[in-house]
Amino acid sequence: MSDAKQEPSATPEESDDSRSSGDDSNLWYTLVHWNDLPHWRQDNVYIHSSYRQASYSYCRSLQSIFHWHNESVNIWSHLVPGTLALPLGAILYKILEPRYERATVGDVFAMSCFFVGAASCLGMSATFHAVSNHSPPVARMWNQFDYAGISLLITGSFVPSVYYGFWCNPGRQWIYWSMIGSLGIACTAVSVLPKFRTPAWRPYRALMFVGMGISALFPVLDGLRTFGLQAMEKQMGLWWVVLQGALYIFGAGLYAVSSTLD
Repeated sequence: MSDAKQEPSATPEESDDSRSSGDDSNLWYTLVHWNDLPHWRQDNVYIHSSYRQASYSYCRSLQSIFHWHNESVNIWSHLVPGTLALPLGAILYKILEPRYERATVGDVFAMSCFFVGAASCLGMSATFHAVSNHSPPVARMWNQFDYAGISLLITGSFVPSVYYGFWCNPGRQWIYWSMIGSLGIACTAVSVLPKFRTPAWRPYRALMFVGMGISALFPVLDGLRTFGLQAMEKQMGLWWVVLQGALYIFGAGLYAVSSTLD
């Protein structure tokens, strides 16, 4: 990735000119300070520099991923695993298929939910960070997709845990799938609907995602009570589920703390 030059503050007239003269490739990719940003991009007061200018172009925003700026790590840390998620899932299937000849369509579908959820979440997040400098409507739309992707990931990772943890009890499977599906829809709604997208609602949105992560305790505790610790370790991969839930809660907690500091 090439380093982009960071320039001092530009006057409003210069900012307008750089947008109107969009064909000047020597201007659009230069980095600016937080004070030089339009209001719609002043989201984090603690990051002072290395901002991309507003591009008003998908092409230019996507080209900027090959330059170094303060979204580079966000983009690539989501883009690489997001691109690899589905191919890795297919490779894993090919490796495991001979060992599990009696695997049903339901078995394959349950695991596929996780990989599809991971690819969707990481792909949407990478795209949001890449085009967040496009324009207010585009940044807002992809931010909504970003949050929807988080809901998809949590829901998708919940499906196989419940499927294998309660493989002999379809009734309980559907109860817990309905629970996580409803929570996913609710979290997506508070992330997408304009009424809930104000700064005042940020901590509450974060708390809903925390609650979505904590909801994994219900099937875990139910399984422990019904089948015991050893069975849950074998059927559900209990400690991996606990680690997964803890990481989801930790991430949402960080977001909640940062929201209260803004």
